[in-house]
Amino acid sequence: MNDFESIFRQLGVGASEPSLQGLLLSLLLAMTIGQLIAWVYTRTHTGLSYSRSYCQSLVYLMVIATLVMSVIGNNVVAAFGLMGALAIIRFRNVLKDTRDTAFVFLTLVLGMAIGSQLYAVALVGGSFLMLLALWLHFTHFGARSHFDGHLSYRTSTQQESVVQTLEELFTRYCQELKVVTLHDSGDRVEYVQQVRLRDRTRGSELVQDMRALDGVGDVTLVLRDENLEV
Repeated sequence: MNDFESIFRQLGVGASEPSLQGLLLSLLLAMTIGQLIAWVYTRTHTGLSYSRSYCQSLVYLMVIATLVMSVIGNNVVAAFGLMGALAIIRFRNVLKDTRDTAFVFLTLVLGMAIGSQLYAVALVGGSFLMLLALWLHFTHFGARSHFDGHLSYRTSTQQESVVQTLEELFTRYCQELKVVTLHDSGDRVEYVQQVRLRDRTRGSELVQDMRALDGVGDVTLVLRDENLEV
């Protein structure tokens, strides 16, 4: 009997529970860092696959991972029990973006660090990875083209006033333009240009202002997906 008791002590069955203050501090820190990570994800997200529930789940995952590590502690038996319980759960939501998977791993690892009371590791590692995400986003790392898309339009006149107005619009909305094709049929000229906007969200305003000009028609702006280049 004494042999069995010594085995269970080695497995950590009798491990002391974390203090209430320590647990509360860990959960609050996990919630705070989780919200920061979710904010960085939202700020740097591109494409059409944004989900509010996924953003909130990042916060939940970090807090849950912290709580799981606090429950396990040094208790090996509890660890195996939780592994068996979690194995029953089936996650049917498929992540469409590998970047989303990276954020899931980030929240889980930081939650485990906080749950293990490795606060310095969580703060330094979390800060570094969030700064890394912002850096990769604002530097457009991995993009093969620095243009936002293609602008096509036709002009039925070469009046100096129309040309000047177009140049003013391009200066206001665009950082850079590059002519891809130009077709002159005599009575009208058709343009296809690569365009880099000053603000991608104001592309519709550029199209509306161009369509309002006399002698300019068939204005179309196609913005590329920053996550997929063909």
